[in-house]
Amino acid sequence: MSVKPCCIIDRFEGDWAVIEYGEKFFNFPKELLPKDAKEGDVLSFYVQIDKKETEKRKKIIEDLARDLFVDE
Repeated sequence: MSVKPCCIIDRFEGDWAVIEYGEKFFNFPKELLPKDAKEGDVLSFYVQIDKKETEKRKKIIEDLARDLFVDE
């Protein structure tokens, strides 16, 4: 029987949670975790693209680039 990889809180370092995922480790902002999260907890993530915010930021960058590279 194989064990499905999961995200486990290995430890906390300052404002970061060190997350173990299989053989890999990565830092995750502690402020984005539930307040009661603790070492050893298994995490479940649901990730989606915020298309509205993406388009908003894309427009801001395009506007900044247009203002920066004005043909004279």
